[in-house]
Amino acid sequence: MNKRIIKEYTLSIIGVFLTAVGLVSFLMPYNIAAGGANGIAIVINGFTNIPVGILMYGVNIVLFSIAFIFIGKEFGFRSIFCTFLLNFFVDFLDRIVPFPKYNGDDMFLAVFFGVIISAIGMGIAFSVNSSTGGTDILARIMNKYTGLPLGISLLLLDLITGIAAGTVYDLRVGMYSIVSVVFNGLTVDFVMKSMNTSNILTIISENTDEIINYILNNLDRGASIIKAQGAYTNQEKNFIYVAVNKKQRGDIVRKIQKIDPKAFIIIQETLDVIGYGFKNFHNFI
Repeated sequence: MNKRIIKEYTLSIIGVFLTAVGLVSFLMPYNIAAGGANGIAIVINGFTNIPVGILMYGVNIVLFSIAFIFIGKEFGFRSIFCTFLLNFFVDFLDRIVPFPKYNGDDMFLAVFFGVIISAIGMGIAFSVNSSTGGTDILARIMNKYTGLPLGISLLLLDLITGIAAGTVYDLRVGMYSIVSVVFNGLTVDFVMKSMNTSNILTIISENTDEIINYILNNLDRGASIIKAQGAYTNQEKNFIYVAVNKKQRGDIVRKIQKIDPKAFIIIQETLDVIGYGFKNFHNFI
């Protein structure tokens, strides 16, 4: 198993555990259905005495079948792993161990902290092409075929669950569930952007050879040299075009400062870079 796979599964486990903590400690005690398989299970729990963790298994079986068809085997297998783990964590923390739960009178605090913690977990899992199951799978399909951001896709799908919670329990629970859905979708999208953002640098310098050597040998990145002509001097110049992650951005800027303090650097943020050292095609499609 290579380092990339180990990293992806490690982040998936961390993300799933955080999601379970947010659900069990804050949202489930108040029947807040913030979407997903958990939200659907909370709604069904209003009619039955079956534990939420058990109900989540049944909800996900149907959705996994859809994932295999539209997303592919890798996404499906990792989703099975993460969803089984999420179901296990939810059931374990809810029924088996006395995990701390918020029992205050302020439902807003329960919604705020529950959504923040669970959405951060979901965002971490999403960033490595994993899923916490439930409507996450449908959101990934919508993202693939419509281009809608995952957070917004989740928002649209989970609004129905929030409305259903208001019907099963009471209007206050339903309204907070809808707030949770919106807040969750925006937070997931923010977390994913924060984790996936890379930088494109356009570097104009008189010492391009030394800078290129540093990029190739120290950063293990590729770069392109663009021939150009200065508008003021009419002299030919070489522009260096390179994609780096956020840490490498600081490294290369500090190095260029030592090599050529007069260099001109344009830095642009970009959400996705596909290729060597960044995302693989199977992690994007």
